[in-house]
Amino acid sequence: MTEYLVGTGGWAYFQVPGKPSLKAYSEVFDFVEVNNTFYEYPNPRVVEGWKRSVPTKFVFSVRCHQDLTHRIRLRPVEEAFEVFYRVKAYCDVLKAPFLVLETPASQALDNEGILEARNFLSSISLGKIRLVWEYRALFTSMICSLMQDFGIIQSVDLSLQKPILSSDVAYSRLFGKGKHNIYQFTDNELLEIEKRAEETEAKIVVLAYHGSRMNTDALRSKQHLMTRQFLQATNSVGVNSANAVLAEDAVFPVSKAQLIADQGWKVIDLTTDKRVHLADLLVKIPERTYRSLDEVTCELKAVV
Repeated sequence: MTEYLVGTGGWAYFQVPGKPSLKAYSEVFDFVEVNNTFYEYPNPRVVEGWKRSVPTKFVFSVRCHQDLTHRIRLRPVEEAFEVFYRVKAYCDVLKAPFLVLETPASQALDNEGILEARNFLSSISLGKIRLVWEYRALFTSMICSLMQDFGIIQSVDLSLQKPILSSDVAYSRLFGKGKHNIYQFTDNELLEIEKRAEETEAKIVVLAYHGSRMNTDALRSKQHLMTRQFLQATNSVGVNSANAVLAEDAVFPVSKAQLIADQGWKVIDLTTDKRVHLADLLVKIPERTYRSLDEVTCELKAVV
């Protein structure tokens, strides 16, 4: 059977009154991708504290610091090895099986870059850690060969595409179809993610949600994998569900177009067993400027 590891990119936004975030998070999820190691070099004692605060079977993956991937660009220079082994030490403390590299879409490796990356990768000692690489530039045959030669797991957003490389591990960093990470997944989209994960035939599937509603998305994804039933996205249905998500941060006055742009990505419960994006309802209301939530609610009642 396929083993699923479902969680989010970090735990800082998982807030439960009276409990440290990571401890509260680990009571709900059994996996997390450590995100702040991309931006900072945490004190090793802090990292040791992370490990002590979670159950024994809890799984970490560690995101590699951007110094290596964005600035040094995987070139075999002294600083690259210093950064790598500094981050690898975090993996060792956390017993993390995966170290995640992410390179930007603007950073396409040419022949020289491929050779430098190859020299770097052939000079490091991974131990029990496996590299995961989210290569955001055009995926070429040279990149494909590089990853295959070093047993690197290709990371893709399964909500957008399937991986090109096959592996015993499918690792997905999920952002969705919105701008940046401003997105929330419907039931059908979560089902599509599951379907693509199954099609990889991987023994281990890692789903790391990174969108604006990552905690809700990850929880709904995990629950469906366990029970084949989807949790609701809100505590109400129909117009009341729409009203609840709009009340969070909608600013008035606002045009219909701007309302769709700002709020349409959110998921509401149309019924107890059907989730849709709020945009699916907002497109049906009249084209005008709305001065209050009550005005929007009134129009939504006519279309729901």
